[in-house]
Amino acid sequence: MFIAEKSFEGCGGLVLTDEIRVTIAAQACMLLLNRKSDCYPKLYSVLVYPGAYVVGARNSFDFHPTGSSVRLGESWHHGAVVLAWDSVKRGAINFRDGHNVAMHEFAHQLDQEDGRSDGAPILGMRSAYSAWSQVFSKEYELLQQKTKNGQKSVMDEYGATNPAEFFAVATETFFEKPVQLQKKHPELYHELQGFYKVAPIEWVN
Repeated sequence: MFIAEKSFEGCGGLVLTDEIRVTIAAQACMLLLNRKSDCYPKLYSVLVYPGAYVVGARNSFDFHPTGSSVRLGESWHHGAVVLAWDSVKRGAINFRDGHNVAMHEFAHQLDQEDGRSDGAPILGMRSAYSAWSQVFSKEYELLQQKTKNGQKSVMDEYGATNPAEFFAVATETFFEKPVQLQKKHPELYHELQGFYKVAPIEWVN
């Protein structure tokens, strides 16, 4: 359904292949596995570059390694996700390092479905927002403090940028480092498990 409904476009000279489409679709759809949700209803296009690319300022949430203009991925509010193929492929091959640019950007898409990028996606029940807010606010502030003090965390320090980036980084960690996340941040793991309706810790051999 994802491949049929979404438009894929190669950028920067990249020739699209079935490997590219399926790899991106598989990682995007892991975030939807057991959730009663449409297939990214506001997403229309997936733009894919061969590698990191340079852009000007945009109204998007991006994942960049060195500066604000060099990026590995973006999630636009107006229906597009942009990805660097070499990073997507690396994330699919190494699924235990806590870094997955595809999941990161598609987590932003989930966050943006209510029209806001604030780290609080649509949860379904109104009662769920109170616990979500309490846990995520506490964990976000903790990551900010650890980053400021130069302390290591199971989550990437990029998550300390803002609440939206924290949710995207927490999503990467939830799927790729579930054992560590549950041990170090059990409440956060519990909230993410409730949202995504899966338990990645059960997939670890």
